[in-house]
Amino acid sequence: MIESSDDFVQSKDVDCPWCGSSFELVVDTWGGNQEYIEDCEVCCRPIVIKVTIDREGYAWVDLKREND
Repeated sequence: MIESSDDFVQSKDVDCPWCGSSFELVVDTWGGNQEYIEDCEVCCRPIVIKVTIDREGYAWVDLKREND
C-alpha cells in the first residue's frame, strides 16, 4: 500500500503564547521532529514551534515565546 501525502499532514488547533489568539496549525509529519519560528497571524510576534512525532506518527506540538 502506498501512503498518500495526506497521511503525513495533521491539523492542530493552538493558541498564541503572546496574545492568546487561537489558530489552526498544519503539521507535515513526513519530516520527523521539527523546530521552527513562525509569526502569529494576529499579533505578528515570533512563536517557537516544536513538533515531536511519536511512534504511531501522531504530532505533538509545543508553542512558546521566542527568547523564553
